[in-house]
Amino acid sequence: MEDNFEMLAKTLYGLEPTLAKELKNLGATGVSVANRLVRFTGDKGFMYKANLCLRTAIKILKPLHEFRVVNDNALYDSIYHYDWNTILTVDSTFAIDCVVSGSVFNHSLFVTQRCKDAIVDRFRKDFGKRPTVDTQHPDIRIHLHIFNDKCSMSLDTSGRSLHHRGYRSITNIAPINEVLAAGIIKLSGWDERRNFLDPMCGSGTFLIEAAMMACKIPANLNRNEFAFEKWSDWDETLFDKIKTSQLNRVVAPEGKIYGFDKAPSAYEKTLLNINNAGLEDFIKVNRANFFNSQKIEEGGLHLITNPPYGERLEGDINTLYQDFGDTLKRSYTDTDAWIISANFEALKFVGLRPRKKIKLFNGKLETRLCYFPIYKGTKKLHKLKS
Repeated sequence: MEDNFEMLAKTLYGLEPTLAKELKNLGATGVSVANRLVRFTGDKGFMYKANLCLRTAIKILKPLHEFRVVNDNALYDSIYHYDWNTILTVDSTFAIDCVVSGSVFNHSLFVTQRCKDAIVDRFRKDFGKRPTVDTQHPDIRIHLHIFNDKCSMSLDTSGRSLHHRGYRSITNIAPINEVLAAGIIKLSGWDERRNFLDPMCGSGTFLIEAAMMACKIPANLNRNEFAFEKWSDWDETLFDKIKTSQLNRVVAPEGKIYGFDKAPSAYEKTLLNINNAGLEDFIKVNRANFFNSQKIEEGGLHLITNPPYGERLEGDINTLYQDFGDTLKRSYTDTDAWIISANFEALKFVGLRPRKKIKLFNGKLETRLCYFPIYKGTKKLHKLKS
């Protein structure tokens, strides 16, 4: 049996505990949480499974080497003297991604160039030839993270960020990241047997992520490739076995998953993305205005939405949030309503006090994920029954 090794799963701010839980449920060992990443241990097969299945991971990295860097010459020397023959050949293509912060370096492009020079200089010395840089589709993607004088070098096992699921061929304005959408659904504690609604569904990301969860479909089933497929030890038979095992777990959802959007373009984009994901049998979308709607069925409902924040909205953003709250109170009793927004002032106009507020980031925008429980009957009666 192949030896285990440490890996790092990168994620978004606020999703670290959620990702750690995912990893444990998937079978990882040695799971520990850090800032925007989770450390874990597994073998090559688990590396494949983590990339295929994790919903709240951005990338899976395989650490190679850690060293101190006091200046650019020390960085060059450490990279130059690493045994690159275990990873690259002169016929390989490679790319370097850098994240730098702290007192020693403040320019990632400079670090990238210095590391590239060290690698190609070493190959020229040893072989008289050098591997080629390919930033788009390299055979090997190297990730460097430098904080102050500590440099961590890893292999990127994923390639493009894992939020690129492969189903979203067209988006609405300011679409929500797929990893963030999946994380929000998990943070909301959705019972997958309960009906799910996104009343302002945009390009359908919440709906698709919810349906994939309810159906137990691997998050990255629709991706074209992972970085590890270009490695010399790529085991396609093992990957196919893992993929087949995960697909054997797929089920039909117990609850209904549906969405509204009044914009014709958003409605059409949502339908296209749902079809791309192969989920047209499990998600229903209507071109409708949520503010004129009624709850479709009796019983509990789970509602999650990402409304406009005001940057591109024609009209009064506060009125939109007020109408949202009024619609919930009037037509959506017995509903767990979650809304994510970066407009903290507009959130006050919902007219309901949030039971929970969770800090997240949508891109660079600081947001709050707010929970508004809409009770059946009065809140007092609800407490007496519980």
